[in-house]
Amino acid sequence: MKSNAYFYALIAVFFWSTVATAFKLALRNINYIQMLFYSSLFSSLVLFILLLVQKKSSLLRRTDRQQWQKSALQGLLNPFCYYLILFKAYSILPAQQAQPLNFTWPIMLVIFSMLFLKEKIQLRNFIGILISFCGVVVIATEGELLGLRMNHPWGVLLATGSSLFWATYWLLNIQDTVDVVFRMFLNFIFGTLYISILALAIGCPLLVPGRSLMLCLYIGIFEMGFTFVVWSKALQISKSALVSHLVYLSPFISLLFIHFVLHEEILAASIWGLILIIAGILLGQKRK
Repeated sequence: MKSNAYFYALIAVFFWSTVATAFKLALRNINYIQMLFYSSLFSSLVLFILLLVQKKSSLLRRTDRQQWQKSALQGLLNPFCYYLILFKAYSILPAQQAQPLNFTWPIMLVIFSMLFLKEKIQLRNFIGILISFCGVVVIATEGELLGLRMNHPWGVLLATGSSLFWATYWLLNIQDTVDVVFRMFLNFIFGTLYISILALAIGCPLLVPGRSLMLCLYIGIFEMGFTFVVWSKALQISKSALVSHLVYLSPFISLLFIHFVLHEEILAASIWGLILIIAGILLGQKRK
């Protein structure tokens, strides 16, 4: 069983390592609103197929008003707000900056847990947050620490700010007993509805090239939908901290795809900044 957990976890890590590259490839021909619309739509379809395969579609008939309202809020946070901000950040920043800056969400989760769940604040929490913040500064300034000058301040703000929405979404789901696939399906149905309304309101055309559609399909499956289900399966099988920590391999592997597929020259600042961010996350986590 434990080997199965590692198998599922490594599958999730691999696909999550590719999505930053997929984001940038898609954004070469379409804008971030179009990308979110189709990615969210495809994710909804894939999750619905999973519900049918798992014979859980009957859950739709048993969903009460309270669950619909909760799902509407969750869908507003993720995928709508979270990915809208994240995709906009990717349209501004090089992938090697946007990807690790977005990975600050575990630190935001620690901060929110202190503020809203009244978890006890420890010295290592503060040290971890400080170390991760130093990593953000290193990446944002591309290693030019003395000048503290950023080439893309708006993109940096968006990439790090997206983590606020993900951490909030995560906290809302901590004690949610609804089936994971079904919950995500409802979230993405509402998210697709929200992005559709936004696209219509601002007159954003939804006709996109076929290659871009294929990239959105890839993102919808392997970033938003199927991969989260696989990751959840890995965590359910094994409670080992090592399995959950495998996710921290993803941003480093992602840099390889960014370099060899997007041909970005990976800066030393991107690597060292990412190391600091993850070191701070690991230090700030609970020991048990």
